[in-house]
Amino acid sequence: MRLSIIIPTLNASIYMEKLLSMLQSQDTKYFELIIIDSSSEDNTVNIARRFGAKTLVIPRHTFNHGRTRNIAATEAKGDILIFMTQDALPLEYTLLRKLTTPLKIPDIAATFGKHVPKATASPLETFARQFNYPEKESIKGIDKIKEYGIKTFFFSNVCSAIKKDLFLKVGKFPEDISANEDMLMAAKLIINGYKIAYIPEAKVIHSHNYSLFQQFRRYYNIGSSLKNNRWILDYTRPEDEGIRLVKKQISFVLKRHDYLWIPYIFLESVTKYAGYKMGLIKG
Repeated sequence: MRLSIIIPTLNASIYMEKLLSMLQSQDTKYFELIIIDSSSEDNTVNIARRFGAKTLVIPRHTFNHGRTRNIAATEAKGDILIFMTQDALPLEYTLLRKLTTPLKIPDIAATFGKHVPKATASPLETFARQFNYPEKESIKGIDKIKEYGIKTFFFSNVCSAIKKDLFLKVGKFPEDISANEDMLMAAKLIINGYKIAYIPEAKVIHSHNYSLFQQFRRYYNIGSSLKNNRWILDYTRPEDEGIRLVKKQISFVLKRHDYLWIPYIFLESVTKYAGYKMGLIKG
């Protein structure tokens, strides 16, 4: 399998040296590295070129999570598309091998890896990584919807691998939305009879401590993306997973005796839900 690694960037020079060094040292060699940059003002593009990357520079105002990745994917020559982000650092030198090995199975169309929280992650962010990226491997197809609900379609472009022919077959990432392009593409693969594998042994260090405003905007974008793709709501209700998350969050902080986080959990949950519903209605 020939691998094409695709990384969108913007002013990423603080990450690039370490990230590209880790990728260059992987025990599975990739075919090409494509950096698609949104007109960075720092040394991002120069560092990428020094590491031998093919660099595509686009106007910053044209960036779109789906469209930008599609541009790079169209340029890619590999059989497997590896999507990563500039702030996701491989934890080990085996990342690419572990992420792509399951793709040798015919009906597995895509894989994604585990996000390990940064040392600076808040307790709730640490929990979110454990909740969304458990230790147990899973392979999900359309037959798993009753068991997993919306989580059947959960997928992350932060660290993922997709067979290029199937990626093109289902129409690539949607381009008319501002979030959730990865989940919607995964859902199309699953609905078309393919499977998605979660590989916890493929690990990257990645987390964010979002403010309440950032959470509102993030969930507004999620709601907006589902408003424009209501077909996915025919299969499952995202609200059910939200309720399960809140219950697990409370249990997590109680076990750690971090009681002061409980009011914040409720405030954050209201913020997320308000953003999601507003995006679903008005987005």
